[in-house]
Amino acid sequence: MNKYSICYISFFFLFFFMLINFFMMIYFIMNNMVVFLEWEIISFNSLSIVMSILLDWMSLLFMMFVSLISSSVIFYSRSYMSSELNLNRFIILVLLFVFSMILLIISPNMISIFLGWDGLGLVSYCLVIYYQNIKSYNAGMLTALSNRIGDVMILMLVAWMLNYGSWNYIFYLNFMVNDFSMKVIGLLVIVAAMTKSAQIPFSSWLPAAMAAPTPVSALVHSSTLVTAGVYLLIRFNNLLVDMFFFKILLLLSGLTMMMAGICANYEFDLKKIIALSTLSQLGLMMSILSMGFYDLAFFHLLTHAMFKALLFMCAGVVIHMMNDNQDIRLMGGISLYIPLTSLCLNISNLALCGIPFLAGFYSKDIILEMVSLSNLNLLVFYLYYFSTGLTMFYTMRLLIYLMINDFNLLSGYNLYDEDYTMLKSMFILLFMSLVSGSFLSWMIFSYPYMIYLPFSLKMMVIYISLVGAMMGFLISNMKIYSLNKFLMFYNFSFFSTVMLFLPNLSTYGLNYYFLNFGQNLIKNIDMGWSEMYSGQGFYKIIKYYSLINIIYQMNNFKIYLFSFVLWIMIYIILIMI
Repeated sequence: MNKYSICYISFFFLFFFMLINFFMMIYFIMNNMVVFLEWEIISFNSLSIVMSILLDWMSLLFMMFVSLISSSVIFYSRSYMSSELNLNRFIILVLLFVFSMILLIISPNMISIFLGWDGLGLVSYCLVIYYQNIKSYNAGMLTALSNRIGDVMILMLVAWMLNYGSWNYIFYLNFMVNDFSMKVIGLLVIVAAMTKSAQIPFSSWLPAAMAAPTPVSALVHSSTLVTAGVYLLIRFNNLLVDMFFFKILLLLSGLTMMMAGICANYEFDLKKIIALSTLSQLGLMMSILSMGFYDLAFFHLLTHAMFKALLFMCAGVVIHMMNDNQDIRLMGGISLYIPLTSLCLNISNLALCGIPFLAGFYSKDIILEMVSLSNLNLLVFYLYYFSTGLTMFYTMRLLIYLMINDFNLLSGYNLYDEDYTMLKSMFILLFMSLVSGSFLSWMIFSYPYMIYLPFSLKMMVIYISLVGAMMGFLISNMKIYSLNKFLMFYNFSFFSTVMLFLPNLSTYGLNYYFLNFGQNLIKNIDMGWSEMYSGQGFYKIIKYYSLINIIYQMNNFKIYLFSFVLWIMIYIILIMI
């Protein structure tokens, strides 16, 4: 491959961009700066089209993380997608995706946010259908149509903000409060964020989107697309305090967190397990955000992006090694063959569980302690802690299936040495998964969170994690005689496997009726009545009358005499009346 290929150029460009963002972010935090840039693109009479850019520590930090992950993913793709004929097309799509995300991050303006938001939806559709088969097309349509709902909400928000005379929402956040329009804006923003971040009832698109290539999953479904909704809510957070919709969001995101955790325990597809784990963590971010701790949500968003992207990359190496097989029941003992990948996989999994002093610990622990400190009811408390236990549960199950179990040589291993191009990019993220938690907690909190709790509550996270790990260990050691006990709960396990029937409700259920309805409309109206009373029918009538007219004009003497007699008779009758 050419030394100056698009992969290398993109990698170096994004890595350099990440370094610039990093140093700017440190400078901005130290000097407490915000830069607001307005560039007037065109001015014509009273019309002026202005592009606005907002740079503060939050947008710079997020851009740094996005560009770091995307540079690693592009470097990784050079090896992972090496057999792909159209590698350049793939890399350009990924770059388009990254630029859409960056546009979304730096926008203080609803129009440019909408451009970035829609760019994400469009490019993610192109990436999900990248492997062109029926399953990918279905997944792509589901992804695109689910995200359409959010796009419509943003469009309505753009229209509603005309009331204020400008789309720069950043100016109005302080005096929109306690206003009817604030409630409307709040509702629209929350629904848009829920579709993009796949909360119940829009959850079914996230596992379906795993039809995309694994590098795309690592980028799109860990750090960029799915966190766009969370980021939008973080930006609007001043507006949304003490809102009724936020209480509903707290409940729905808690349920999403628990539902995804339960489903991940019943799933056997490696990428879907990781997707459901992402869904669970998104529920955690959204729920802590709806309690008002936007800084903690942002903190967890960043740490989660690191270890989740790493987890997807490791899954890609494992899938490659298994001859493109994703079923974890056909794996086992892989740590003997790909030790460095297994190291990355284990560390990212442990970071996900919140094992002390890895990245996930700093954000997850502080979130759960703030929940313990908050004045909330038992249901919310239960949802948080139960979901934390489930995270440990499915992680332990995954590790035992992949690393500890005996070989299940059904898939015929492709036992090659590890690919060093992939490993280099994974080691960047491995380093970040180790240090980003402590680094960010020093960097973004101006004073440390000191949470004083009783010993039992302080240790609750560790107790729950231990119980979850033990359950995961026990469930993975199922022998043949456990099957009859398992079959007793077959209906429940089926219910859990299909995401509480969400795909049936939101996809197949809706689509079948709507597509059927659409087909009937086309058949009866477009091809039926409207044809009869417009195009075709009008044409037939005119044709019929023109035929009669032609016969009349053929100068036939008999017809001429007959019509003459007829007109005379009509004339006489009219005179007599």
